Amino acid sequence: MLYYLFEYLDKIDFAGAGMFKYLSFRAGLAAVTSLIVSMLFGKKIINKLQKMQVGEVVRDLGLAGQYEKKGTPTMGGIIIIAAILIPVLLFAEIGNIYIILMITTTIWLGIIGFIDDYIKTFKKNKAGLSGKYKIIGQVGLGLIVGLTFYFSDDIQIRENPNSSILYQESVIIANQHTSNEDIPLKTTIPFLKNNEFNYETLVEFMGDYKKDAAWIVFVIFVIIIITAVSNGANLTDGLDGLATGTSSIIGATLGIFAYVSGNIIFADYLNIMYIPKIGELVVFASAFMGATIGFLWFNSYPAQVFMGDTGSLTLGGIIAVFAIIVRKELLIPLLAGIFLIESLSVMIQVAWFKYTKKKHGEGKRIFLMSPIHHHYQKKGIPESKIVSRFWIIGILLAILTIITLKIR
Repeated sequence: MLYYLFEYLDKIDFAGAGMFKYLSFRAGLAAVTSLIVSMLFGKKIINKLQKMQVGEVVRDLGLAGQYEKKGTPTMGGIIIIAAILIPVLLFAEIGNIYIILMITTTIWLGIIGFIDDYIKTFKKNKAGLSGKYKIIGQVGLGLIVGLTFYFSDDIQIRENPNSSILYQESVIIANQHTSNEDIPLKTTIPFLKNNEFNYETLVEFMGDYKKDAAWIVFVIFVIIIITAVSNGANLTDGLDGLATGTSSIIGATLGIFAYVSGNIIFADYLNIMYIPKIGELVVFASAFMGATIGFLWFNSYPAQVFMGDTGSLTLGGIIAVFAIIVRKELLIPLLAGIFLIESLSVMIQVAWFKYTKKKHGEGKRIFLMSPIHHHYQKKGIPESKIVSRFWIIGILLAILTIITLKIR
């Protein structure tokens, strides 16, 4: 909202109003504001949750220190959501299609997570919202994002294959309107020479109908990615600060991708897709990082509050949609490798248990407990050390993901 106010003030030559034109300035303001919101109002929200007796219900899993967490306020994801939305609404160009998609994602999954936490805490039903309803909600978001992403004329890409583009010419190119009908559904694929993948290649067998079928394939991919990453973040949220810190690292990396993809000079230098108007997502990424780091103030070991599904589903969905928008969804297994490992550990554990029970009459386990962070807890490794080591792995994966910009 302030973006439009200062845009008007700049037109009438109001002193200092021109600062709001700079993306870096607004991104910095968004980061600081989200930190202030999460840290200043976070404690008040935690106290309110305590008064409402919105505490964690602990099951006996035989884990060290688990009973110490009993009664710790949950639904703290409200803090994260508020700390993201407030600075984004203040400092971002909210008419930007990418910002609209990210705000929609934040609110949509926040509501689903809130309903799940509400059922668990107030209705005293540990199962929470039925899994099928969560999936329906995630599929609904996937349809909104996928269809908007494909059919909106505001979403465009342009390629800059090692050409020396003058800045003045770039501005002209960036402001030209191109119909989405002329733009193939392309994304980035790591390690290959041209570094690009066209979804139309998956439906080559459709012949003349491949362009009509490509958007269906794309939407299906979007639904799968959103569902997988949001559930992966949910599974990761089992130790104090684990999901929060990991999400912050991923958010910072995605912010870098948004910046270089939205800057025609950097896009030309790196020989990557130039995506007009996507740079505005740097403001969102800054708010995202500020919100997660601010929440970590209360969520680090020993946690004063848990994010609940209100936070974890939202964080995962934001990461998924952001990656899709910057055309880096195929890098998610690397960038969000922690989420992937956590999810795989559960799937492997369940599959092996069912297989051995069917074959031998008694189920066996590969891990002492899943998700895998609980496996290390069972081995006696302190919770804080497990979280720190997972963060280190997350940073390593983030660096490797950024390196793929130049690895062909």
